[in-house]
Amino acid sequence: MRSVKWIVAALALTVGATGAIAKAPATWDGLVQVKSKKLNLAYLLPDADFRAYSKVMFDKPEVAFSKNWQRDFNRSAMTLSGRISDKDVRDAVTQAEESLSKIFPQRFTEDGYQVVNEAGPDVLRLGVAIVNLEVNAPERDIPGRSATYAVDAGEATFAIEARDSLTGQLLGRAVDRREAGEGPTYRRNYTSNIADFEALFDTWARIAARGLTELKAASPVNTDGIRKQ
Repeated sequence: MRSVKWIVAALALTVGATGAIAKAPATWDGLVQVKSKKLNLAYLLPDADFRAYSKVMFDKPEVAFSKNWQRDFNRSAMTLSGRISDKDVRDAVTQAEESLSKIFPQRFTEDGYQVVNEAGPDVLRLGVAIVNLEVNAPERDIPGRSATYAVDAGEATFAIEARDSLTGQLLGRAVDRREAGEGPTYRRNYTSNIADFEALFDTWARIAARGLTELKAASPVNTDGIRKQ
C-alpha cells in the first residue's frame, strides 16, 4: 500500500476553517466521490462489495505535522525554552502513532470485527494517517512558564484507505479535517492536548468502524445512487 499521507498530499486538498474542501476531484484512482454526512470527503469503488469482510488488519499509522508548523510556532515563542525542538516533534509523532495503533483496533473490535495481522479473503486492509497536524500549546509544563489559553487544542486532517488484503484492490478512501478539544476558552497544556487529540482520533475510529458496517449492509455499493452532486 502506498503511503496514505503522501497520497493525500498529492491530491493537494485545501481544507478550510469551516471543514469545506475546495477543488476535490469527482474521481480518484478509479474511485468516485460519494455523499458523506460524517466526513468531508469520501470515495468508493463502483460496485465494491464489503460483505465478505469480518476481519480487519491495519498498516502502521502515519502522522505528519503541517509543513511549517514548527517554524511558525518557534518564531512566535517568547523565550528559547518555549521553542519546539526536532525531538519534541518526533516525540509527538510517536505519541500520536501509538494512540492511533491503540484506538482504531479497539474501536473496530468493539464493533464486532476481528483484528488480525495476516491477509485473507475475509480481511480488509486499512491504512490510517493524520496529516497537517497543528497543536496550539505543545510545550510540556515547566514551573514558572506562562499559561496558554485557547479555544481548541489544535487541528488535523484524517485520511483512511481501504483495500482488499489479498489482491490489494483499492476499495475506498476518506478524508476529514477537524479541530480537537473545541469548547470554551481554557488553559491548554501538553497533557490536555493528548486527551483532546485522542478523543478526536476516537471519533474518527468510531465513524470508520460504523461506516464499514453500513457499507456491508449496502453492498454491492451503487455509487450512482450516492454520488456527490
